[in-house]
Amino acid sequence: LVVHHRNAAAGVFEEPALAAGHELVEWLPHEGAPPAPDGFGAAILFGAEAQVDQEDAYPWLRPEKQLVRDLLEVGTPLLGVCFGSQLLAEAAGATVRRAERPEIGWHEIELTPDGREDPLLGVMPERFESFQYHHYEWLLPPGGVTLARSALALQAFRVGQRPVWGLQFHPEVTEPDLGSWLDDWHDDAGAVATGLDPEAIRAESATKIGAWNDAGRALSERFLQISRAASRTPT
Repeated sequence: LVVHHRNAAAGVFEEPALAAGHELVEWLPHEGAPPAPDGFGAAILFGAEAQVDQEDAYPWLRPEKQLVRDLLEVGTPLLGVCFGSQLLAEAAGATVRRAERPEIGWHEIELTPDGREDPLLGVMPERFESFQYHHYEWLLPPGGVTLARSALALQAFRVGQRPVWGLQFHPEVTEPDLGSWLDDWHDDAGAVATGLDPEAIRAESATKIGAWNDAGRALSERFLQISRAASRTPT
């Protein structure tokens, strides 16, 4: 688990992993050197306040990017969430850029035909509301498969036929963590510039987070099942 902030960690993804008896190893890039890329059955990369083009402001980004490239090279099953999906996309050769408009709050996502048949995203309904909080977006990596999109951005990709996925939305987020992001709303100039009301988002989230957390657990459980089968498999 590559975790950049304590309030943007595994969230509900952790529950199926522990229930299945997996050992979870957290690495916080700003606290120490990256682990060796071998020895892990899978890796999940989570969100951050950093952006992928801010290596000078966040020096830990360079070794983290190298770790992601190394994990891709050795064939480790990977799942990137929000900032994590942007790191994966960049490592796979995609353009990552500032979005024309941020997506913050609850937005509808539609699976593509490939998404409906995808071994991971196929556990989701064809259309569903998702919680979002991002200012950047990725374009599809070379050889990638578009699995989902919203009205504003691509939302999920797979790297070819490999067990490597990027999700722009936040299926892992718990209500307390989501609330803490909204607590810091006025420290995020991009969020303030949207004109959205964080308290309205908070109220809407209270009614939707339960079902959303169930979907997040289902995604986590499915990713772990795929990873168990795919880990160390030649690609």
